[in-house]
Amino acid sequence: MTDAPYVPPKVWTWNKENGGQFASINRPIAGPTHDKELPVGKHPLQLYSLATPNGVKVTVMLEELLALGHKGAEYDAWLIKIGNGDQFGSGFVDINPNSKIPALMDRSGPEPIRVFESGSILFYLAEKFGAFLPKDIKTRTEAMSWLFWQMGSAPYLGGGFGHFYAYAPFKIEYAIDRFAMEVKRQLDVLDRRLADNEYLAGKEYTIADMAVWPWYGALAKGLVYGAGEFLSVQDYKNVQRWTDQIAKRPAVKRGRMVNRISGDPASQLHERHDASDFETRTQDKLEAAKTA
Repeated sequence: MTDAPYVPPKVWTWNKENGGQFASINRPIAGPTHDKELPVGKHPLQLYSLATPNGVKVTVMLEELLALGHKGAEYDAWLIKIGNGDQFGSGFVDINPNSKIPALMDRSGPEPIRVFESGSILFYLAEKFGAFLPKDIKTRTEAMSWLFWQMGSAPYLGGGFGHFYAYAPFKIEYAIDRFAMEVKRQLDVLDRRLADNEYLAGKEYTIADMAVWPWYGALAKGLVYGAGEFLSVQDYKNVQRWTDQIAKRPAVKRGRMVNRISGDPASQLHERHDASDFETRTQDKLEAAKTA
C-alpha cells in the first residue's frame, strides 16, 4: 500500500520541521534569533565564515592576494558555526541580512563597509586590489559571466542535487533524477569550456575560477555528497585537469584550511589571525599542546 499523493494546501504554513540534516536551522523568516556581537581583530579585513564551498572562495582569494604581496589583504577569519545557528546572531545579521556565510567587513577606510554574498566579496576584493580580474573588456566580461554562472548554477548542485541525494530524510527518485541531470549538464558546460581554455576566462586565472573551483572541483574529486561514482565525474577530463591545476596552488591549499572544522586535524585552521597560524595553530598542533 502506498501513501496518498501530496496535495499542496491553498496557503502554506510552517507547522513542522522539514526533516533532513539541516532541519534545525531552516525557517521561513529572516532576522536574528539572538543577540551576539561579532569579534573584531587587528586587521583591516574581518571575515566571518566557515569552510563550505562558498566560504573557501573568499579565503582562497585573500590568500592569493597576500601571495601577490598585497599587505592590505591581511585578514582575521572568525569561525561561524552554521550548525549552531551562529549566522542568526544579531551582529552577523547586521553584516548579512540573508544570514549566510561568508560575510566581510572592510575596516580600512573612514567608515566600515559590509560585503555579503560570496560573488560580491570576490568582485569587491578584485576591484579593491586590482587583481584577478582582467583589465581588457572582453576577458573581464568573460570572467564576470562565469562568476555569475556559478552564482546561478551552484544552488542546483547544493540545494538541489546535494540536498535530495545526501541530506533529505528519504530518497525521492524524481528529485534526484531531475537534479542529477542538471548537475551533469553543468559539468558538461564546464568541460566544453575548459577543452580549449586553461582557465574559465581564458589564459588568466581569475575570480571566476576561485568561485567555481570550490564547488565543482570538489564534486569532480568526489569530495561532496559522496556522489562521484553516481555522477561519473571521472568522465569530465578537462574539469579534472583544471581542478588538479588549481589545487596545486599554495594559496589555494592555505585557503582551504581556513575555518575548516572537519577532516584531517592537520588541515583544519579554525580561525586565522596571522600568516604564522598555518604553522602553529592547526588543530592537530592545538590538540597535541593540550595533551603535552
